Amino acid sequence: METLRYFLFDVCGVNAGWKMEDVMDEEIEVINNTVAPDDHVICALSGGVDSTVAATLVHKAIGDRLHCVFVDNGLLRYKERERVMETFERDLHLPVTCVDASEQFLSKLRGVVDPEMKRKIIGKEFICIFDAFAHELEQKVGKKPAFLVQGTLYPDVIESCPPPGSGRTHSHTIKSHHNVGGLPKDMKLKLIEPLKLLFKDEVRQLGRILKVPEPFLKRHPFPGPGLAVRVLGDVTEGNALDIVRQVDEIFIQSIKDAGIYDSIWQAFAVFLPVKSVGVQGDQRTHSYVVTLRAVTSQDGMTADW
Repeated sequence: METLRYFLFDVCGVNAGWKMEDVMDEEIEVINNTVAPDDHVICALSGGVDSTVAATLVHKAIGDRLHCVFVDNGLLRYKERERVMETFERDLHLPVTCVDASEQFLSKLRGVVDPEMKRKIIGKEFICIFDAFAHELEQKVGKKPAFLVQGTLYPDVIESCPPPGSGRTHSHTIKSHHNVGGLPKDMKLKLIEPLKLLFKDEVRQLGRILKVPEPFLKRHPFPGPGLAVRVLGDVTEGNALDIVRQVDEIFIQSIKDAGIYDSIWQAFAVFLPVKSVGVQGDQRTHSYVVTLRAVTSQDGMTADW
């Protein structure tokens, strides 16, 4: 870092004038130049850091012409829907509509075991939900929303697409993010992604400037496809989703009780489609295996256990 600092500031004479406040002002200007004064905008709100900061930023730019949608896709964590909706209403005062589409998602995922296929299916279903919501909104406000806000970050783009400027039409896709590589080509809504050039630590910094409550900003990342990618195999088989929800809840609460939640980047449980023997009390058991993972990171690009 010292070498880079010397090269940039002493040798090149670069001015260190970049501030996150400038990013906020620039993005608000871009949003206002993109969205016409009578346009309405939908925001895909998940309850995580990224979409919450994106929604708050766009709301600051266009006010009540922003309409947020929280989708219960049947793949959420334990009591996530109730907790998130309560926090939206109590702390953020954003206009949020909750859509229960759990049966719609789970029916499409029945029998699917490939995680990449799961991501594609979930991305497509999300867009179907937003298109339907846009149609309903048109009946209320008299004009169909043209834009969809997403909390896409730069790592999402990197992992889903070829390197920029590489000239390639394809590369090794690490994973198709449901909000990048998982989107259908024929989607009707145009995207607004105000955070797509930022990393997670920068988004948290922007959130503090926007006065997003600290508990929201400190939440661990949770994948858009939800527990679909934390249950290996068919998510609809047996009670895999219930098991991983309960395990995850116990794991996260234990980390919070130990006072180390904020020093961990991401902690979560994974359901494995294999059984193992064990002993519970005085009895031998033969049941499914779950794994617990916890990693530290700064920007989500590299991690350590």
